[in-house]
Amino acid sequence: MSNYQEIVNLNIGGTRFSTSWHTLTWVPDTFFTALLSGRIPTVRDETGAIFIDRDPNLFGLILNYLRTRDIDLNNVNVRTLKHECDYFGITPLSRRLALCDEMTHSSCGDVLFYGYLPPPLSTALPNTSTVRNGNGCSRKNSTASNTEITVNRTHSRNSSLDLRTVGRIPSQDQLSRCGRGHSRAASLGNADCHKGQRPPELNTWPDNSKVHIIKAHHNWVVVAYAHFVTGYRLTDSCGWYVVFQSPVQDSVIERIALNAKTGGGGTSGSNNSTGTDVMLGIASGPLVKLWAFSTHSEPVRRTLIGSFNLGVRIEHLLFVGPQLVALSGAGSRSKAGVWHTSTQHWQTQDVAHLTTYDTAGSFLLLGTATGAINYIDMQKFPLRMKDNDLLVTQLYKDPNLEPITAISVYLTPKTNLCGNWIEIAYGTRYGSVRVIVQHPETVGHGPQLFQTFTVHQSPITKVSLSENYLISVCSEYNHVRSWRVTRFRGMISTQPGTTPNAAFKVLALEPPTAHPHNDCGPYGEQDVEQIFIQKVIPDTDTLYVRLASNGKRVCTIRSVDGSAVSCFTVAECEGALRPRRLLLCGHRSGAAQMWDLTAPIDRAVKPASSVPTGEGDESPSTEGGPTPDELVRLLSGCDLDATPVPQSPNRPIQAP
Repeated sequence: MSNYQEIVNLNIGGTRFSTSWHTLTWVPDTFFTALLSGRIPTVRDETGAIFIDRDPNLFGLILNYLRTRDIDLNNVNVRTLKHECDYFGITPLSRRLALCDEMTHSSCGDVLFYGYLPPPLSTALPNTSTVRNGNGCSRKNSTASNTEITVNRTHSRNSSLDLRTVGRIPSQDQLSRCGRGHSRAASLGNADCHKGQRPPELNTWPDNSKVHIIKAHHNWVVVAYAHFVTGYRLTDSCGWYVVFQSPVQDSVIERIALNAKTGGGGTSGSNNSTGTDVMLGIASGPLVKLWAFSTHSEPVRRTLIGSFNLGVRIEHLLFVGPQLVALSGAGSRSKAGVWHTSTQHWQTQDVAHLTTYDTAGSFLLLGTATGAINYIDMQKFPLRMKDNDLLVTQLYKDPNLEPITAISVYLTPKTNLCGNWIEIAYGTRYGSVRVIVQHPETVGHGPQLFQTFTVHQSPITKVSLSENYLISVCSEYNHVRSWRVTRFRGMISTQPGTTPNAAFKVLALEPPTAHPHNDCGPYGEQDVEQIFIQKVIPDTDTLYVRLASNGKRVCTIRSVDGSAVSCFTVAECEGALRPRRLLLCGHRSGAAQMWDLTAPIDRAVKPASSVPTGEGDESPSTEGGPTPDELVRLLSGCDLDATPVPQSPNRPIQAP
């Protein structure tokens, strides 16, 4: 086929095409030049046409470009067409399509992208020669021997991103020449990796380089890796900057808890008169370490408050006010441990068959597998130190003794005439959702059953009672039902309607027990619109933000550097003008990315009548979770044979 005017007959996926030898070969070094020169063996159909097993529709677009040097991209998936161009080696068209694709995908993220915290320059590993058993429970007061200086505050544009542009892991001498700090660089790639994908060599980084847990409180964010935690602070003038880093832990960090603005009680024995800004709890197995950080002066002062042992594996670590609480739900060996700020005393107690918990003010409510709801009043904790009693008191017993699997407490605002109404919604293993209420004048009589919903056939995994909605989630692939709640003067006045406001699924093909830090929600304070965060597959760079009340999609979040999301949370951060609701994502690349959801949530909850007619902009989006096309794209990189079955009823303790 060396004749310049020779006609070439092609069979592309069953569709016949006829063109000239010159049209196919005017672009040098392509699939067609190799095919027509005999360097690629040919397969012919019964008519003698060369058979190529590709998409005929996309090939028609490519052939038209070879004929006219022009292309119409209306109603064309640019990425799919570029993939075909890359296969055929049509470099001029492939470069044009790459630029078209990059016009809508930026390494700096979209308008919702709020911040980027680069990964640490080196992966901190424990010193195996100094591994300690740590089974004892010893409290260390604030002395000169355990008061240490952490890293200085830095705000630098240099980071490990500069080293990783060459697509290899930096050497130790390179790492030692680089200072820790904050970087505004947002892409892990370089000019040759402009699609924002990580270089293949980076996939060989050890698992401890990824972000395992991310937490936030007020204007503080802590990012936990396998063996250490880095703390960041947000200010209007400096943005996010590194404030402290925890010591390297010998064991892998499994749980963390953060409490900012704790006052001076945590370091009463310290020489630092300015008190403690931040307290950080780190749990590994049954052990927990509590650190205090004083950031009012330079350098930052770090104090080890104590190392404690719960006796069983810690499944939840949290602060109730300034008190640190550790919970375990290991069947009959369930335990609760509390460290009190003012007394600096660690205390544990058995709370058999613990399954779920929630907090309200100074109260910690505990649901059990025996159908009982117990509570601990943290304000009374110091008054009973002599008899070593946590004051675990039974509040309510389910009428059918169904195991309680989820709980949510709503405290009405206090009035001048009386105290708080206590409203509690809880779910059971058999799919029931019940609402109980207690008037402040009838505290001694216990809560009264208000209403029961039996609309789930699977165990309830989440319940949320807010000012306007009651939301329940069952274990059937996170099936959600929501009811609108009517209140009068802040208290439930009429029962929620018998018909749910909405019913939908927040599909997630990752078992909750595999990564408890990928909780779908709902997130948000009880007096605002709550949201779900949907992460469909374990290794994905895409999250879907949805309203908890009706399942409508608020927005879609995609990683700016193409790295998979390893953990996420939603937190309220105080800004100069108004609080911001941020989605905080930890990534397998070791970086943390932040997205401001304040404006899209406000638009999504705006009544439809407030949207001007004729604009063609519907709020919220008519979509909920991923569309079929989006779901197929996500599942293309997921092995469905390895996905979990619906969550077992015998699951561990659930977070609120």
